[in-house]
Amino acid sequence: MTEHVLPERQLKELQKAILDFMHTRGYTESAQAFARETDNEGFTADPNDRHHNLLAKKWTSVIRLQRKIMELEAKYAKLQDDVKSGAVVRRAGAKGSTEWLPRPPVKARLAQHRSPITSVRFHPQYPVLATASEDMTVKIWDAESAEFERTLKGHTKAVQDLVFDPKGAVLVTCSADLTLRVWDVADEYKCVRTLHGHDHCVSAVRFLGPDKLVSASRDKTIKVWELSTGYCIRTLAGHSEWVRSVDVSADARLVCTGSTDHTVRVWDPNTAECKADLRGHEHVVEVAKFAPVNAYACIRRLADLPQQPAVVQNSDSTPANTPATGLYVVSGSRDKTLRLWDVTSGQLLHKFVGHDNWVRDFVFHPSGKTIISVSDDRTMRVWDLATGRCAKTIEASEHFTTCIDFSIVSPLVATGSVDTFVGLWECR
Repeated sequence: MTEHVLPERQLKELQKAILDFMHTRGYTESAQAFARETDNEGFTADPNDRHHNLLAKKWTSVIRLQRKIMELEAKYAKLQDDVKSGAVVRRAGAKGSTEWLPRPPVKARLAQHRSPITSVRFHPQYPVLATASEDMTVKIWDAESAEFERTLKGHTKAVQDLVFDPKGAVLVTCSADLTLRVWDVADEYKCVRTLHGHDHCVSAVRFLGPDKLVSASRDKTIKVWELSTGYCIRTLAGHSEWVRSVDVSADARLVCTGSTDHTVRVWDPNTAECKADLRGHEHVVEVAKFAPVNAYACIRRLADLPQQPAVVQNSDSTPANTPATGLYVVSGSRDKTLRLWDVTSGQLLHKFVGHDNWVRDFVFHPSGKTIISVSDDRTMRVWDLATGRCAKTIEASEHFTTCIDFSIVSPLVATGSVDTFVGLWECR
C-alpha cells in the first residue's frame, strides 16, 4: 500500500477542516478525541473561519474535477481514434494551430495588481498564468477561465521577472529587493528558498539547465546559481551599466544579456568568458533572446544566408547531426528597433523598424515564423521573420505595454502594461 504524505502545513489544514466538519455535524465526542490525537485541542469551530465548510467545498471540487477528467479522457480517446482512422484531415490551405496569431479584441483583462506589470509567464504544462508587478506581488491565474487564483507575497520591493522550470514544478522570481525567491508549485506555491548575492536590483532570471539559474542585475553582473543549495557558483562581469535582461540557449551552453550600456553580450556560463559583444543599438537594450532552431530557416531567408544548417560537433552526450543552438540573437531597445544578430560573426543581419516608442519585450511564435513585440507605443506588433516586415499591429493597452508571453499549452498570448492590467489574447 502506497503511503501519501502531506506537507506539515497542508496536514494541519486538513485536520482543522475535519474538526470543523465534525463540530458542524454534531459529532462532539469524535471531534474531541480527534482533536486530542492530532494536537488540536484548542480548536473552536467558527462560521467566519476559513476552515468552515472547507471539507465539503474540497470534496465538491474533487467530484467536479473527476467528472471533468473523465470528459477530457473520453474526448482524447475519441481524437486518437479519429487520427488512427484518418477521420481528421487538414484542409488544403487551412491555417494550422501552429500558425495562429493573437487577434483583437482582447479576450480578458485581468485586474488584481495595484502597480505596473513587469512580467507575465505561462506555465509550461497547464493553462496557468503567473504575473509580476511593481506592487511587490506575484499573482496566479487560470488562463482559460481568466479567474484569479492566488497571490504570492514575500518580496519587499517590485518583482521584476519570473520563470517556471521546464517541468513547471518550480517558479522563480527576482526583485528590486536584491533577492531571488524559489516557490514550490505543488505545495501551494510555498516559498522554499531565498537567494542572496546581488548588490542591486535583480532584473531578470532564467533556468540554466535543471538545477541552475542565471540572473541579471543592476549591479552590472550576471550570476549563476545552484538551485538545490541556493549558492552563487559563478559571476559574469563585463557590462559597464545595468544588465536588464538574460536568456539561455536551448542547450544551456550560452547566455545572452542586454544592458543599459547599449550592448548585447553572449557568454559561456561555464567559463564566464564573453563570446560576443554585439554593438549597434543607439539606446538602452531592454531585452535580448536567442532565436529558436525552428526560426533558422526564416532567418537565413531574411539575411540571404545559405540554408545548410550548422550542426553541433558530435560528442558522447550529443547525438550526431544535432542542430546548433544559440546561433542568432534578437534584441529590443529604447531606440525603437529590434535587431537580429549573427552570434558567430557579430554581424547585424536585420533591423526591424516600426514601433514609435521603446521596445520593451518580444516573444518568438512557437512556429518560428514570426516575432511578436510590445512597446511603450502601446501596441503589439507581429513581424514576419522571413521578410522582416510588420504583418500586423494591435492596440494592446491604454498605457505602455511592458511584457508578453505565448502559451505553448493553449492558443493564448498574455501582455502586461503600466496601466496595471494583464491582457489575455486568443489566437486563431
